[in-house]
Amino acid sequence: MTDLTSKSAEGSAPVRGTITLARHGEPALSRKIRLNGDEYREWWGRYEVGGLLPGQTVPDDLQDIARRSHVAFTSARRRAIESATLVLGEGAFTVDQVFIEAPLPPPPLPPFVRLNPRIWGFISRFCWWYFRYKEADEETRNQAAERAKLAADLLEAPAQEGKNVLLVAHGFFNTMIAIELKNRGWKKVAGRGWRYWNTRAFTRD
Repeated sequence: MTDLTSKSAEGSAPVRGTITLARHGEPALSRKIRLNGDEYREWWGRYEVGGLLPGQTVPDDLQDIARRSHVAFTSARRRAIESATLVLGEGAFTVDQVFIEAPLPPPPLPPFVRLNPRIWGFISRFCWWYFRYKEADEETRNQAAERAKLAADLLEAPAQEGKNVLLVAHGFFNTMIAIELKNRGWKKVAGRGWRYWNTRAFTRD
C-alpha cells in the first residue's frame, strides 16, 4: 500500500478517497451436505471459526485495489484475516471485531427438515432481517445496524482525509455497511456483488 494522500490543490482540503468493501475468499467448510436446524447451527459455528479453502488466487482487480489503498481493515474472523493476508501480502491492516458477520440463527423448523447450508443461510437471514428472529444473546438486526454505523465511522474517517480505504470482511455485513454509507451520501461507483472476493467501491462528492 502506498502512503500518499490526494489533494485537490496546494493548501486545499483533501479530495475524499474511495471506500472499497471486499468479501473474503471461499471458506474450507463444505456446503455439499444436508442438515436439520440443530446441525446447521453447529455447522455455522464451525464456519465462523474456520479458515479458507487452500489454493485460491486473489482476483487481479482486487490486487489492484489493494495496491491503491492507503488504509486497510479486516474482520476478526479467521477467514477474513487469511483473505486480507492473501490480498495485502506484507501490507499492514487493522483487525477489528466491529466488522464480523451478522448472526444467522436458524428458525425452529421441524427436525425432519434437512436442507443444505445455502438454503439454511437464506431462510435464517430472511427471518433475522424481516421477522427479527434471534436466539438467546445473539445480536438483533437493530444492534447490527448500530454496529454497521460504527464500522462506517472507521472507514469514513480516513476516506474523508483523502485516503483510499479497503475492508476485507463478509457478504451480508458488508451490505449493511454499504446501506449506511449510502445513507451518508456515498455512491457506489464499481462493484460485482458479494460473491467470494467480489468488491464494491464507494465515493462521495
